[in-house]
Amino acid sequence: MTQPNHAPRARRAGGMTLIEVMVALTLAGLMIAGAVQVYADSSKSYAVHETAARLEENARYVFSVLEPDIRMASYWGYMKGSIGITGASAQTAAAAGALAGAAATACGNNYGVDLTTTLEGSNNAYTLGCQAYNNRPMPTADTLTVRRASFLPTTVAAGTGGPLRICSTRLTAALVNNVTTAGTATCPAAPTGQVNDLVVHAYYVDQDSTTTRGLPTLFRKSVNATPTFVDEEILPGVEDIQVQFGIDPTGTSGIATQYINPLAAAGLPAAAQIVSVRIWVLLRSDQIETGFTDNLTYQYADRSTANGTTASLTSGGAATKAYAPGDNYRRLLVSRTVMIRNSLGT
Repeated sequence: MTQPNHAPRARRAGGMTLIEVMVALTLAGLMIAGAVQVYADSSKSYAVHETAARLEENARYVFSVLEPDIRMASYWGYMKGSIGITGASAQTAAAAGALAGAAATACGNNYGVDLTTTLEGSNNAYTLGCQAYNNRPMPTADTLTVRRASFLPTTVAAGTGGPLRICSTRLTAALVNNVTTAGTATCPAAPTGQVNDLVVHAYYVDQDSTTTRGLPTLFRKSVNATPTFVDEEILPGVEDIQVQFGIDPTGTSGIATQYINPLAAAGLPAAAQIVSVRIWVLLRSDQIETGFTDNLTYQYADRSTANGTTASLTSGGAATKAYAPGDNYRRLLVSRTVMIRNSLGT
């Protein structure tokens, strides 16, 4: 009788073959590469969205500064209209007296006290009689000057000197730098009269910010307490600003029937009124974006491909040409039309 063989069988050695190891490594590598690519794409997408969001946020901020300022142009406290404000002088008149100090002539003859010209600008050029920040204005950007009284009245003690102010009643108004010098008949106490600071803002684009050379920036010149004009940085990254004035030719309807460049407004008939301002602002990211090229051609205001294209807003002959930068900065072009509340002196 045959006995069963109870000897243990030899077991197969444990572990993985070389082929299995190579397959596992390959799959792991593909998974890691995929994860890295997803991360890289997500990071790039996040950076793009962050840049776009920052440009939109900057645009909102720029207009939060410009819009209320422009809307209140020609506001003079209790007085309707600027005609008859004593102490004011037109830019075509003889130089104003010592009342206005350096503010009167720092940026041109009577520039700071020409209260009848509540809105003015230059077209594709910096023409102010005072230097821009670093003396490097953007040569083909427009400028815009707004003149008005401060929205809120100013409470000052009698005899207080300093900033230029408007003392107004329903019938009269005076430009003063000392409330006492206006006399009680001209500047009585509220509610019969009120005192407002004079506001003169000249907006322009400079090629530099206060911290970075070569970073275009929106500035404004403003009358300070001396009084004279000082440069205030509004926002870095503003590459261009273009302005057109909406004109009511009759001066009675308050409705703009045409939009013209700022210089053309100076030659309008006496009855015509500027009732709105249309503004284009071109914003640029502060850093280049690797792998991105701005291939757009920007046409706005009087910049048109009919006049050619330019790759640089600082180059000679760039005025009125469409802008085709072709560089690695992202941009956002925004436009808004602002109606002027006091265009008809009300």
